Amino acid sequence: MSNQIFVLDTNHKPLTPCTAGMARSLLKAGRADVFRQFPFTIILKKEVTATPEPIEIKIDAGSKTTGLALVQKEEAIFGAELSHRGQAIKNNLESRRSLRRGRRNRKTRYRQARFLNRTRPKGWLAPTLEHRVLTIMTWVRKFIKLAPIGSIVSELVRFDLQQIENPEISGIEYQQGELQGYEVREYLLEKWDRKCAYCGAENVPLQVEHIHPKSKGGSNRISNLALACEPCNTKKGVQSITDFLAKKPEVLKKVVTQTKRSLKDAAAVNSTRWALLNALKTNGLPVGTGSEGFQTGDIVKAIVTTGKKIGEYVGRVAVRSTGSFNISASTLIQGISHKYCKTIHRKDGYSYGF
Repeated sequence: MSNQIFVLDTNHKPLTPCTAGMARSLLKAGRADVFRQFPFTIILKKEVTATPEPIEIKIDAGSKTTGLALVQKEEAIFGAELSHRGQAIKNNLESRRSLRRGRRNRKTRYRQARFLNRTRPKGWLAPTLEHRVLTIMTWVRKFIKLAPIGSIVSELVRFDLQQIENPEISGIEYQQGELQGYEVREYLLEKWDRKCAYCGAENVPLQVEHIHPKSKGGSNRISNLALACEPCNTKKGVQSITDFLAKKPEVLKKVVTQTKRSLKDAAAVNSTRWALLNALKTNGLPVGTGSEGFQTGDIVKAIVTTGKKIGEYVGRVAVRSTGSFNISASTLIQGISHKYCKTIHRKDGYSYGF
């Protein structure tokens, strides 16, 4: 896909984007001028009365990046990727907090702490999350001014955080956390065999250690915690695990294997999806949503390659917002991930023998 050039008439009316060659010809002939550099836009020196074909904005919102595409007649004519500043905002807020705390401890002039006199409105989002919504909205409004946008489609996906950690989870296990029956320290002692995770020292006092340092965005989740002896904990400090264990690749591999993938990005998408959808509706354009691409009643083929349900299943699917579907084959198969499913026939109101 090559990005096309945005075109405005002399009254700033958005027209159908043109190719780079066409834009170059108009500029050389003196029939248009450069309106803006980013995204590159030209403005004609005459009024155009014709109604251009409507264009659809498609949004694939993510935690760190968001994809934007302009589609006309099923063809993508422009694409862009937004990089979000969530981590930078978090670092700035933590820096501000530490500065204020330092002024209070030194008993110098400072703004009094406020705890109970502020209320959060319904739908409040943390600054790192609100930034994602505001950034996407800024660019949607830009595109509305530069192209004849007729509708907006946003992916409205919800991640099952528990299934990300444990793909085979089902039933009552959803009600039981990872620490069921354990205290945190006892859980870590059992998980790390009552040894230092970094040097293997036994029978020494062990400290709870953040594998990915909190100062670099690490969380307090149990999967980010390990046990370390005091010398290792002090030596590691705020180093990343890869830097600290660079000379011990086998230990590094073992520690990384013990950890699990971060759920921060999935949680961010879950938290902002409805706020983004409601914000998009304020533009006054039709807003549609898309998710996994399946509808309840579709006939699908699922080839499961891992877990307890390895096999091949063909049947009607019952879609769940978690992305874990039920398939009515010869028997009802529950909890099949959408990633194993492929549509072979769309729901059309008829029943078929298969």
